[in-house]
Amino acid sequence: MSQDNIFREVDEELRSDRMRALWRRFAPFVIGAAVLVVLAVAVNEGWTWYHSNNAAQSSDELYAAFDAIDGGDLASAQNQLSALEVNGSGSYPVLAQFRKAGVLAKEGKVTEAVAAYDALANSLSNIRLRELALVLGGTLMVDAGTLADVDSRVGSVAIDGNPLRNAAREALGLAQYKAGDFAAAQASFEAVLNDPLVQNSVRNRMGYYLAQLLAEGAVAPEAPAEAAATAIDEIVGGDEAPAAEPAPATEVAPATDAAPAAETPATDAPAATTETQPAAQ
Repeated sequence: MSQDNIFREVDEELRSDRMRALWRRFAPFVIGAAVLVVLAVAVNEGWTWYHSNNAAQSSDELYAAFDAIDGGDLASAQNQLSALEVNGSGSYPVLAQFRKAGVLAKEGKVTEAVAAYDALANSLSNIRLRELALVLGGTLMVDAGTLADVDSRVGSVAIDGNPLRNAAREALGLAQYKAGDFAAAQASFEAVLNDPLVQNSVRNRMGYYLAQLLAEGAVAPEAPAEAAATAIDEIVGGDEAPAAEPAPATEVAPATDAAPAAETPATDAPAATTETQPAAQ
């Protein structure tokens, strides 16, 4: 038993020596990895705080610019949006660029606004934002440009499956109507009207457009156009219904009084007949 104890103690010492040797060999790496993990967590938390703080500040600046726009101070709004475009974080600079273009349009600087939207469409990496810029620019060109100007911007967006297809088709239809291409305008409006996902407000607007085309005799009355005209009549009728409601007068009490009066001569007439019969004899 004593020899077993001796061998066990020697074995434990050997294992202990090996562990100490391994620790001395790999301790720097273990400690270094632990330090790196701590530093990584600290940097991530710091960056998150910094980004959140900057995003909150950019959000406040953007809403301040919106308040200036609502208050009519467009010059101050443009300055604030320009500063946000340069110093903002996240997606706020892009939002500032879109809003700057909108302010230019509101100021009547349509050419500059369209140029700003075109610049966004050519520079952004997000395809949906590029298409949004194209649709906004194309909508402005309905009044300020030609059918070709509008089609070059929204033509590629006005296709099935595109989230902005109905806005693009509406702008294209209005440009076609303005250019005198009524059949194409009708097709564009009906494409929106027949979209099962279109909002009711947009559907009603398309109905007004088609009803206008029908009223002008610009297009032949077809099923979708007739349906649109019927929908417009229902909308107008529904709006006028409350005004015509005080019509319990349709039971017209005077009419009930007039009916017996009309019956009285009827009862007198037979009497007159019976009186004339003896005379005839």
